[in-house]
Amino acid sequence: MPLNIPNLLTWARILMIPLFVGVFYSPWHLLSRPEQNLWAMLIFVAAAVTDAFDGYLARRLNQTSAFGAFLDPVADKLMVTAALIVLLQLGRVDAIVAFIIIGREIAISALREWMAKIGAARSVAVSFLGKLKTISQMVAIPMLLFHDPLGPLDPQWVGTWLIGAAAVLTLLSMAYYLNRAWPEIVARNR
Repeated sequence: MPLNIPNLLTWARILMIPLFVGVFYSPWHLLSRPEQNLWAMLIFVAAAVTDAFDGYLARRLNQTSAFGAFLDPVADKLMVTAALIVLLQLGRVDAIVAFIIIGREIAISALREWMAKIGAARSVAVSFLGKLKTISQMVAIPMLLFHDPLGPLDPQWVGTWLIGAAAVLTLLSMAYYLNRAWPEIVARNR
């Protein structure tokens, strides 16, 4: 495992997960609910920023590695899953939305791993739909975490609509990836 700046940022993102979850388990006398919301949102946003930054640095500093390529999406999926479970427990996201997003991440990760093993990884490379889904959920989750009104802006309402859009995009992108992989699936199961 190469220890370089991009991989250290990815590890930092993974280490933020217990801190993120722990914010909501802090005693009420230490952090009020609005303070928990704020800190959780800030930690999630920091993780999202390091995600964009570590990929950029890896390419810029020519420090890409197979381990980094493996660990980066794992860190992303763990953080999003932790956030969705916390939001589900707080009653800020529907169970079906959380299930769709988490289930798709597991299914597509498994599909990508299998496609890589058979030498067809390019068939399921990240698509525009996948990127749009990611953007939608990365804007929705901080809003749902923050929860409290900001003047006329209701982050819960906006976040709910965006996470719903992310769920629809999740299904569409999953269908896209399965469609791209289908010829290999059929060919391998004859």
